[in-house]
Parts: sequence; structure tokens; C-alpha cells
Amino acid sequence: MFNWEHLDIIIGVIMKGLFWTVVISVTSIIIGYFIGLATGFSRARNIRILKSISAFYVWIIRSTPILVQALYIYFVMPKLFGLHLSHEAAGILCVSLNAGAYISEIVRGAILEVPKGQWEAGMSLGMTKFQIVMKLILPMAFRTMLPALGNQFIITVKDTSILTVIGVAEMTYQAGQYASSNFEFVESYTVLAVFYLVLISLLTVAVNICEQKMGADVK
Repeated sequence: MFNWEHLDIIIGVIMKGLFWTVVISVTSIIIGYFIGLATGFSRARNIRILKSISAFYVWIIRSTPILVQALYIYFVMPKLFGLHLSHEAAGILCVSLNAGAYISEIVRGAILEVPKGQWEAGMSLGMTKFQIVMKLILPMAFRTMLPALGNQFIITVKDTSILTVIGVAEMTYQAGQYASSNFEFVESYTVLAVFYLVLISLLTVAVNICEQKMGADVK
């Protein structure tokens, strides 16, 4: 049976974790976007050395669970390279690399969908390759990749819950700590689930609004 007596305490505990959930999610999706942009572009444009490195990176990330990646980054990498990573730094690195690999595929697909005539049009206007990419290719590709980027951000928010295994004090970690200390597992995890439902629902609405506005701008 659900005990309502400590509901306000549980909400307060999870709210503390909400800060790190949001910070890690936003930071990771931004870093992941630039990683994905660089790797995805190099693969789409067949830049030899970078294409091979990018393909290897994407293969490694997409072929291993994010849980294993988190454990490897936090426990193994410091021993291999002598680096000390805080819980939060390791969490951001893990989620950023994971998001970057999937965004790489999104970027690559979007760039490949841009008509080749855009390159020819840019060259005929005397634009440099850099100008063509920045002013013609990426703006068109971004509109194509926006829905997938929105979905990836939502996935990234949910992926932060994995970081509880390395001690990152996000929402799942906070709920688990409280539940273990007070044996209120039903209450703690029910409230946690509601928090995620509300958060993800709000993000979904925001992504849909952005997509609609982008679609209206294109028209």
C-alpha cells in the first residue's frame, strides 16, 4: 500500500536529483551534437582518415551497452590513463559519447539527403567549401535532422538514469538511496516514475512545437 505520509520528503529528495539529470542531459546533448556533427560530416563527405576513425567510434559505442560504457569510463579509464574523474564528469563523458555516436548517424543521413545541386549552386556563386557547408548544406540538413535530434535528446534524458551505477546523484540515484534507507520502495519508485513521465511528456511537447515552427518557417 502506498504511504502518503512521507510524500513531500520523497519529492524533495528526487528534486535534488533533478538538477543533475537536467545538467547532464543538456550538457551531453550539446557536446554530443558537436561530436556527431564532426563524425557524421566526415563520414558523409568521405574524408578518408576521419571517416575511418569516426566509423570505428560509432561501431564501438553502438555495439556496447551504455551501462558498460559508464562502468568502463569511471572505473577502467582512470587506471589506464591515470585520470581522476568525478562521478558527474564521468557521467557527462559517457552520455556525450553515447549520444554523439547516434547523432553521427542522424547527421550523416541528413547531409546525404541534401541535393548535390546545392554544392554546384554554391560553387557557381564563387563560395568556398566552408561557406557552402555553413550557409547551404548544414541549414538544410538541420531541418531534416531536427525530429531525430529531438528524439535523441529525450533518449539522453532517460539514459542519465543509468549513471546511478557510478554514483551520479541524479533522480534515480536519489530515489534509490532514499528507498534503501527508509524501505519505502513503492513510494520512492512510484514518485520517480511520475517525475520521468512528466519530464519526458513536457520535452515531447516542446520538441513537437519546435518541429511545427520549423515546418512553418520552411513553408
